[in-house]
Amino acid sequence: MNHDDLLSVPSPVVSVNGLGKVFGTFDPSMIERTGPTTGTARDAFSGSIVAAWDVNFEVAAGEALGIVGESGSGKSTVLRCIAGDQPATTGDVRFTCHEEGTVNVLRLDPATRRRLRIDKLSVVYQDPAEGLALGVTAGGNIADPLTAAGWRNFGRIRSRAAELLERTEVPLDRMDDIVRNFSGGMRQRVQIARALANNPAIVLLDEPTTGLDASVASGVLDLVRRLLEELDLAVVVVSHDFSVIEMLTQRCIVMQHGRVVEEALTDQLLEDPQHSYSQKLVAAARA
Repeated sequence: MNHDDLLSVPSPVVSVNGLGKVFGTFDPSMIERTGPTTGTARDAFSGSIVAAWDVNFEVAAGEALGIVGESGSGKSTVLRCIAGDQPATTGDVRFTCHEEGTVNVLRLDPATRRRLRIDKLSVVYQDPAEGLALGVTAGGNIADPLTAAGWRNFGRIRSRAAELLERTEVPLDRMDDIVRNFSGGMRQRVQIARALANNPAIVLLDEPTTGLDASVASGVLDLVRRLLEELDLAVVVVSHDFSVIEMLTQRCIVMQHGRVVEEALTDQLLEDPQHSYSQKLVAAARA
């Protein structure tokens, strides 16, 4: 690799190093008693669950990384540790932002971490009820992160909310409707609009189309793909559905029983998976 090649390599916005999460009492010996080789994430001696262990990856601006695996593989646990919804047991999660430089978010005090969630990091949850106030209007849901970031002018807030709803294909005549009255697909679009309110550098998507009808899910995926192409975001997509991973990501990691068993370019993984578990998942997806 020459000097020009080195200069062209994008710097990571998100760096996850040795991330681990154990539910229950931790004992180092349980690591050898859990994982793909033993076929379980639950330690037989303590009953603790090693939900994720020694997870490592980087994501650059303009890149989407997928985390794929069956239910219980640990993929959503990793995302929730990055987001701060769950405390990690071990490891580092570093964000690089222009204003703050590089920070280890797992070491931030709660107030600073909340501020990071307002300005730099957004999450789109599988269940919109986790990411939205269902008793508030669509416009009000978008106004909330804007006011938290310091916006005070009502006209500017409403204009920004309208811009985001239009961008996510929510009819503007529904801006003042209560979100509880929206369909699942429309709620998910409002949640995406809210997630983009403050131009975050990092967006985490947790099973963004699970539970939606196929036609509705397809529309949401098309929307997310267009937004990812337009915006210079670092994105992590968690899904058990390879069609979602294939549509949205360039690289992905495969998790089984809390461990990463394979990492590859998405198209390479789908064409020639190397690990037996990845082969099983791909075969099931192609069936």
